[in-house]
Amino acid sequence: MSEMQDYSEWTKDALIKRLQEYESGANQNKSIHRIPSCDQVSKNAKKPRRDFDFSKYNRRRIALKFSYLGWNYHGLAYQNDTSNVPTVELFILKALEKTKLISNLDPTECDFSRCGRTDKGVSAMNQVISLTIRSNLTEDEMTDPLNDVKELDYVKILNKVLPEDIRIHSICLRPPEGFDARFSCLSRHYKYFFEQANLNIEMMQKAASYFVGEHDFRNFCKVDGSKQIVNYRRKIISSSIERTDLGPNTYVFNLKGSAFLWHQVRSMMSILILVGQELEEPEIVRKLLDVKLFPSRPNYTIASPLPLVLYDCEFDSNVVWSKSLTSDRIQFAKFDQMWRDLKAKYAIVTTMKHVIEPSEERQNHGSSNCSASRKHSYTRIEQRECLETPDNINKRWLQKRASGCK
Repeated sequence: MSEMQDYSEWTKDALIKRLQEYESGANQNKSIHRIPSCDQVSKNAKKPRRDFDFSKYNRRRIALKFSYLGWNYHGLAYQNDTSNVPTVELFILKALEKTKLISNLDPTECDFSRCGRTDKGVSAMNQVISLTIRSNLTEDEMTDPLNDVKELDYVKILNKVLPEDIRIHSICLRPPEGFDARFSCLSRHYKYFFEQANLNIEMMQKAASYFVGEHDFRNFCKVDGSKQIVNYRRKIISSSIERTDLGPNTYVFNLKGSAFLWHQVRSMMSILILVGQELEEPEIVRKLLDVKLFPSRPNYTIASPLPLVLYDCEFDSNVVWSKSLTSDRIQFAKFDQMWRDLKAKYAIVTTMKHVIEPSEERQNHGSSNCSASRKHSYTRIEQRECLETPDNINKRWLQKRASGCK
C-alpha cells in the first residue's frame, strides 16, 4: 500500500492542478465501470422473441373468395422455387403468415388449393382458394354453426395487411366434406373486354358461337412440355360477344367452360379479333378445331392479358358464401380512392393520345383505307407455318430432362 501524499507544503496552483488530474481520472474510470440504472436496463434490453404456439389452437377448413387487379403481379400462383416473385398468392400467403393464421409460407402445410390459375397481367373478380387455417374456437364450438359469430373475422384481418388491389370479399366457413377449390369447381367464367374500333361484331359473334361444345383446343392454347398434357379436349358451356354498360363502344367476350388450357382464352380472343377485322372468316374457328386439318397450331400472336378477367367460379349450391362478419368502410374507402386515381390516369393518358396522334391517323380513323391496306399485306391463318405438335413438344421435353439427369 502506497503512503499518503503530504500536501501541506504544496502551493495553491499545484494543489488545483493535482485536483483537476484526480477528477479527470475518476470520470474516465466511472465511464468504463458505470452501472446502468434499472430504467436503462429495461429500456435498452431487447425482449426475447416469443414464437407463436400454434399447438394451442384448433384449425378449420375454409374457402375464401377474392378479387385482384393483375397488372401489378406476375400471375396468381405462388412460385416455390423463386418465392420473391411478386405473385398474388405470395402476398396472400404472407398476409396469412403475418397474422398467424398459418405457420409458414409453404402452401402444402395448409392444404392450399386454387380454383383457376391466371397468368401475368390477368385479373379476377371471384377467384377462390381453399385452405386449413387457425381457428379461435374449440372443437366442440366448431360443431355448432351458431358459434361462427365468435370465429375470427378472417376477411377483415387479411384485408388490413393485403395491398389495396387484392381484396378478399367472401368466405365459406363450412365447405362440404372433401371440398377443394380446384376439383370442386363446376365451371369457370371468363370475360375479355375490348373496344369496338371498327370491328365487325356480327362476324365475331358468329365465330364465337362455334366454340360451344366439347372440342380439342390444342390450336387455341400454349403447349407446355413440362406438364405432359395429352388430352386437349375441353367443354365450352357458353360463348358470346356482348355490349357492356361501360361505354357505347365497349364489348366483352363472355366465355364459360368447365376448365381451360394455358393461354386458351387469349388464343381464342386473338382469332376472334382477326375475324372482327375481317381478315379471317368466322369459319376459321371450325377449321382450327379440326385437329385432322390442323394437327398443330399455326403461328399467331395471342391477345394481351390486361383486358382478361376470371369473372366467376361456379360451385355446388351447398357451398354457402357470406360477406365479412364486420363491414370495413375504411378498407373500401382506400379501394375507392385507388379507383379514382386510375380514372384520372385514364383521362390524362387519353388526352395525351389525342395530342401525339399523327394527323393522318386522325384523318383515316373510321375509314376503310387502313383496313384495305392491312388486308393486302395480311397472311391468312391457313397459309402460316405451324408450330410443333403437342406430342413432339412433350417428347422433346422428356428427352431434354433425361439428358440433363445423366
